Amino acid sequence: MFEYNDIGITWTGHAGFKIIYGNKKMYIDPYKLSKKYDGISDADIVLVTHNHFDHLSIEDLNNIINERTVIVSAQECLPQLKSLKIKESIGIDPHNSVKVDDLKIETVPAYNVNKDFHPKNEKKLGFIVEFGADRLYHIGDSDIIPEMKEVNATIVLIPVSGTYVMTAEEASKAINELIKPKIVVPMHYGTIVGNKEDAIRFSKLVTVCKTKILESE
Repeated sequence: MFEYNDIGITWTGHAGFKIIYGNKKMYIDPYKLSKKYDGISDADIVLVTHNHFDHLSIEDLNNIINERTVIVSAQECLPQLKSLKIKESIGIDPHNSVKVDDLKIETVPAYNVNKDFHPKNEKKLGFIVEFGADRLYHIGDSDIIPEMKEVNATIVLIPVSGTYVMTAEEASKAINELIKPKIVVPMHYGTIVGNKEDAIRFSKLVTVCKTKILESE
């Protein structure tokens, strides 16, 4: 786990993270979780960026949810989430916000501009979560998009694998020229497409902030 101020960040693999803040446990896009998460049922909040199988995994969700869990997701995810035994499932569009357990969660569009895997009209999401004075931005599956210029983020979790999302070079441009956070964590590699070399290449290209390459836990 990587700690930044009061935020604990664990990369669970691919685009998935577990965030601990105080006594709150938040998961983002859990997929192919390791055995240590089997039946852990400790999620207070889960964020799901879109409905692709490697971001919305019912099998993985069933290992972390409980009757108090609130899931915030893209609207397109709601039909698949209906069967889950949780407190509430909230569908939300881009450019919106919701408050869950005193945490403000904002949504940013996530889409492709030079490929067709994530069309803008499907309203897939990136999320910004406010943890005290810090703002964590999970970009979701996206290319470089103009909306990134409006994001005020301390910590960014960014895809770097290419093919379905930004390449390492494109991701570094998004960080250096548009978002300019204090710290960035590369993701979306090592499971379906991309590898650690993409993360290393990305880290060498980032010039405006610190890069933290995490090991999957």
